[in-house]
Amino acid sequence: MKGSDMVRVMVVDDHPMWRDGVARDLAEAGYDVVAAVGEGAQALRVASAVKPQVVVLDLQLPDMSGAEVALGLTALEEPPRVLVLSASAEQEDVLEAVKAGASGYLVKSASGAEFLDAVQRTANGDAVFTPGLAGLVLGEYRRLAAQPATGEGPRLTDRETEVLRFVAKGLSYKQIADKLVLSHRTVQNHVQNTLNKLQLHNRVELVRYAIEQGLDED
Repeated sequence: MKGSDMVRVMVVDDHPMWRDGVARDLAEAGYDVVAAVGEGAQALRVASAVKPQVVVLDLQLPDMSGAEVALGLTALEEPPRVLVLSASAEQEDVLEAVKAGASGYLVKSASGAEFLDAVQRTANGDAVFTPGLAGLVLGEYRRLAAQPATGEGPRLTDRETEVLRFVAKGLSYKQIADKLVLSHRTVQNHVQNTLNKLQLHNRVELVRYAIEQGLDED
């Protein structure tokens, strides 16, 4: 399976040649491409039926904005992780997509290897961004975290807090596992437990929380 373990992926892009090319590359890499569609409303209907684990989403669609589609996807009963694949690297587009629930953002100038790596990391629960865009998103979260948290928050274990510190610094699950001498699955479990305790929905929200708590600082 080339490491993909038959992850179910849906491609949403209104350009037929690009959409077909992305779907073909994913299938050749061992992914289960459950759908490839060209409109936002269609994407929401199909995703609800076929339940992809990852949606590769273009921002420029004929009937809806990519952010609207991302918001709709994350509201599904079984929400997929959303990786935006766009020609735009504009700050406004990146932040709008992330605020709508996208787990990552990759520009279309990325290489095929970078794209496939981003899909796999998105499936694993990582927040994946084209180099340079991660700093932009983290910077925005720092700006939004102007007011300190008040009251006593949920109680995390020492290990969960330790993992959260590394998440806040942008490390992947594999990097965290290597640093703490843990398995990849154990790190995933700590992150999922933390998400549940904090009532957060994805790693992007978790990073924001961690930064608000100052956990990204040494």
